[in-house]
Amino acid sequence: MAAYLVLGVAALVWGSVRGQPNIWHLGGQNPALSLTFAGILAGLAAGLVLVFASRMALYRYEWARELHRELRHMLFPLAVPEIVVLAAASSVGEEMFFRGALLPAIGLLGSSALFALLHIGPKARHLPWTLSSFGAGLLFGAMFLWTGDLTGPVIAHFLINFLNLRHVAEVELR
Repeated sequence: MAAYLVLGVAALVWGSVRGQPNIWHLGGQNPALSLTFAGILAGLAAGLVLVFASRMALYRYEWARELHRELRHMLFPLAVPEIVVLAAASSVGEEMFFRGALLPAIGLLGSSALFALLHIGPKARHLPWTLSSFGAGLLFGAMFLWTGDLTGPVIAHFLINFLNLRHVAEVELR
């Protein structure tokens, strides 16, 4: 939790230094309500599609099953309220930092690459998770650039983290 708080504070500081303290909106300006609504729908759709893809990977690839088992061993037991808090903190903190603060400064590819580096597993077999995080970073960043608002990317990120963490908590793989 502290790490996500640090990311959020760092994003706000970075935005202020750049002269754009409102990092939630691209360029510090509020986008049209229709774009925010479109971002919400895109965030819901993207989150659900990526959760489906992660479930498919889980049942098709050993690296995904091993990651599931390792996360379950490392993080659990967690109750649903704890999963909600963890998913919310990680999605808001990471999106504020990687999309709200970094993307305008270093671009879509750079911010997505740094986001992927945050998701490096301890072993080479986790490389697919890192690569999928890069793809998710590109998707979240494109959504932010399209809508000018972090709401959609935060919703997508929250759904992915919440549904996947809940699945890890509920399903023990052998």
